Amino acid sequence: MRVRSTSALLSLPLALGLAAPTLADDATLDFGVPAWPGITVKTEIAAQLLEPLGYETRAEELGMQVVYQGLDSGDLDVFLGGWLPAQNSIYTPLEESGAITPLANNVDGARMTLAVPEYLYEQGIQSFADLDANRDSFEGKIFGFGAGSAASEILNEAIDNDTWGLGDWQLVDTSVVGMLTAARDAISREEPIVWVGWTPHWMNLEMDMRYLDDPQDLFGENNGASQVLSVARSDYAEAHPNLVDFFANFTFSAEEQSWMIREFGQKERGVEAVAQQWLREHPERVQAMLEGVTTRDGDPAWPAVEKALASR
Repeated sequence: MRVRSTSALLSLPLALGLAAPTLADDATLDFGVPAWPGITVKTEIAAQLLEPLGYETRAEELGMQVVYQGLDSGDLDVFLGGWLPAQNSIYTPLEESGAITPLANNVDGARMTLAVPEYLYEQGIQSFADLDANRDSFEGKIFGFGAGSAASEILNEAIDNDTWGLGDWQLVDTSVVGMLTAARDAISREEPIVWVGWTPHWMNLEMDMRYLDDPQDLFGENNGASQVLSVARSDYAEAHPNLVDFFANFTFSAEEQSWMIREFGQKERGVEAVAQQWLREHPERVQAMLEGVTTRDGDPAWPAVEKALASR
């Protein structure tokens, strides 16, 4: 599998090095992959499973908005990171137009909302409603991971509307690394801090943290419960029913993907090695993922994959 880094500021055909949109019967499955560890590892796992089935794959590293543009234009085929409701503003118009088709929720237990250290939760800061009463302790700051992110838009709107009394609070938008460094530093000193947390992510494995309750569902229903959709451009899905069956079964728990993110994103192991380890350690899961799926020649998928895994 070849990963090519490109700029989200380029026009999509130029960014992908394509002169014309990919046709639905193109021999290569083109994945759009933002530089997010979880999506990167999942895409590699999919590629390693699809190769022995006779499929060629290519992963293009692009910004999220460019990925959706690529699905819409036909330059990309599949995206494994359709995080909803956070991406609703860009995802919903494309689904309603018929340009894209959801194939499955590929992460069970995903969530995004505000988080605090375990010790603050035990002290009684358990809800968004508890924040403003403790504003001075937090210095009126919420730490986010990047201006322009869906989380940033949600929190800026809450500040503008004085939701939960946040009208005089400040959103400190840095980066994922900057935000989590601030959280770890505060936790090491047992100081107050509130930040945008989500699962799957290694933070859930490495940090003693709790998610705040939000009866107003700022981050979505059920306290920020999320779906992470496998999304295909619709004409590609229609032309490849066998791959639709594959991605319908291609799912993980939030804990499993948190492990992938830690191994690749935090420990900086190679993506191929992380994917291979997960596949080696979960043969029953792999076999279940391939139920009802065939090779491109129409043979059962599992024997071909089993043979390929044994040779690695």
